[in-house]
Amino acid sequence: MSAEHPSNPEHPSNPEQQSRADKPATRRRARDAVAELSPEEKLEIELGEQARISADDWSGAVAPGKAARFGPSFRRLIGLLRPNAVGFIFVSILGSIGVVFAVLSPKVLGEATNILFEGVVSSMAPSGATKEQVVQGLEASGEQDLANMVAAMEHFVPGAGVDFLALSRVLLIVLALYFASSLLMWVQGYVINVIMVRVMWRLREDVEAKINRLPLRYFDRVQRGELISRVTNDIDNITQMMQQSLSQALTSVLTVIGVLIMMLTISWQLTLVVLVSFPLMAVLFGVIGPRSQKAFGIQWRKVGRLNARVEESFSGHALVKVFGREQASREAFRAENEELYAASFKAQFLSNIMMPAMMFIGNLTYVGIAVFGALMVAGGQLRLGDVQAFIQYSQQFTQPLSELGGMAAVVQSGTASAERVFELLDEEEQEPDAQDAPAPVDGDGTIEFQDVAFSYSPDRPLIHDLSFRVEPGQTVAIVGPTGAGKTTLVNLLMRFYELDGGRILLNGQDIAQLTRRDIRAKTGMVLQDPWLFAGTIRENIRYGRADATDAEILAAARATYVDRFVHSLPDGYDTLLDEDASNISAGEKQLITIARAFVAQPSVLILDEATSSVDTRTELLLQHAMAALREGRTSFVIAHRLSTIRDADLILVMENGGIVEKGTHDDLIVAQGAYFRLYNSQFEQAATDLDEESRALAEAERGEPLAESSGDALEDESAPVV
Repeated sequence: MSAEHPSNPEHPSNPEQQSRADKPATRRRARDAVAELSPEEKLEIELGEQARISADDWSGAVAPGKAARFGPSFRRLIGLLRPNAVGFIFVSILGSIGVVFAVLSPKVLGEATNILFEGVVSSMAPSGATKEQVVQGLEASGEQDLANMVAAMEHFVPGAGVDFLALSRVLLIVLALYFASSLLMWVQGYVINVIMVRVMWRLREDVEAKINRLPLRYFDRVQRGELISRVTNDIDNITQMMQQSLSQALTSVLTVIGVLIMMLTISWQLTLVVLVSFPLMAVLFGVIGPRSQKAFGIQWRKVGRLNARVEESFSGHALVKVFGREQASREAFRAENEELYAASFKAQFLSNIMMPAMMFIGNLTYVGIAVFGALMVAGGQLRLGDVQAFIQYSQQFTQPLSELGGMAAVVQSGTASAERVFELLDEEEQEPDAQDAPAPVDGDGTIEFQDVAFSYSPDRPLIHDLSFRVEPGQTVAIVGPTGAGKTTLVNLLMRFYELDGGRILLNGQDIAQLTRRDIRAKTGMVLQDPWLFAGTIRENIRYGRADATDAEILAAARATYVDRFVHSLPDGYDTLLDEDASNISAGEKQLITIARAFVAQPSVLILDEATSSVDTRTELLLQHAMAALREGRTSFVIAHRLSTIRDADLILVMENGGIVEKGTHDDLIVAQGAYFRLYNSQFEQAATDLDEESRALAEAERGEPLAESSGDALEDESAPVV
């Protein structure tokens, strides 16, 4: 009975079927191995990847890991060079010619050695004799090896000595070859650098344009550090790989082929001596390479774990002090630092042992060539210059091979980075605006939601059947518990997300038919976390409208109480804010953002928790500033502090993505529904707010500066919270 099972799918009948059958099993084993990891091990791997991706220095290990689809990603990466195909062909031709010159040079230089050596030997022979007579005399005296060596000499003229004219000609040819080779290599490097810089410039332009076309949904699910890493570190890694590897790959391959041909033309026996070293190198790479890569992976995990420990200690420094856990924190750091030391030592040891081992094998090869070459020269099989040229060729042969071996890791790393960048470029873009989009009508700011439905994921509906109407100039407050959909509501109004159903009308026009630029040009927004860029206060206010005059900026600043504290700053409106605007208080930052919205002159205003991060005294001034900003405009106010929206024309109470109540403050209190429960839960705080408002109003009327109150707020924010 046959042992084969051709009809049984569990026993494939050929190796190809067996390979396909093994792949799902391999994937299952890989998943099982990952599933068997403990939560702590999974966290350590994740922290290691984060540390490796965010590291500025990726030397020593493949930075972003291996490419999941190396072949397609590498071909696409090479495809970036297609617009510069002519230049790349030109570079390849230059490189080929340069390699030919570089390969010929040792052979020609060996001829100079032959002229010199054979001239010295010929000066020892008697003048007037012929070469054949000298050879016969040596054979007659029993010097057969010396006779064979003299017989192989092409420049042997008894008694003539060194032919310096011939020697000078050969040396000039060698100098010309080396100069031409170096010049061509320099031109090749320059042209490749120009090509690569242009390619990377186009790639950065494509990435920047792609980011501007991505929907907000993408930024919700991708961490900011991950995106920055792709735009900066990954593109830099691709640039390094393209400049260092691809430019050297062609030269290295051609050099290996050319040198191998030249070695075979000199002596196939010595060529075998060189080739014997390759199995030793392969064993070296096979044994040390995987262990080194694994050691670097462990090192990055320990780096990630230590980074997390340091970040945790610094961010919770006050809490560590409060509970007296300094000693425990130091001991935990010391233990993890010791683990990192051990992992780093092993990784660096395995990495640094590679070069000495390669040099040892190279020295063994050199000794073998010298010994066998000397015997062949003594036997008349080779000339001394040929052995010298062969030694040079052996060095030229191993160097490009080592470079090609080193390129493997660099190319793998660069391709993995390219794969991550291509994933970004392949992300689904937001639906483009229609080319025939109608122009927005000049209306009074009427907004209407009609049966609006939306969800961030299909299996978790958030907003459903939402309908309401906002009349021109009304102030609409949106309240509700966290996750009710309050911020989502205004995001839909700004068309940061597209609706799943229903429509939103602005002045009677469906916003889905308008361009996003037209919608957002009519809308001003003040967020909970104020965002200011590095620049002057004047420039930050003008950011709301680029063509705003200094007079309009001053009017906006006065209306929003920015002018009150600006004069206490050393340079007034020209005071330079740093990157995080840390040289002004939180309340002052928020007032500047309100002034920025004021100068934009929007017809619709959105205030998203604009006063939640400031103290009561500063909040009162912010409310006055926002009241001036809301005047004559349709406004949406999202607030958790219900005391700030009592005067709203309409209050919408949201729960689970729907409006459960709507009306004025007094109406909703009388109804004793969801709003009443929310208000009741804040009653004590609201009473405190009223007392604070009364005191703050009295101080504001006396003209006391805002900086003092904002300073109190900063002190409150810096106090440890247990």
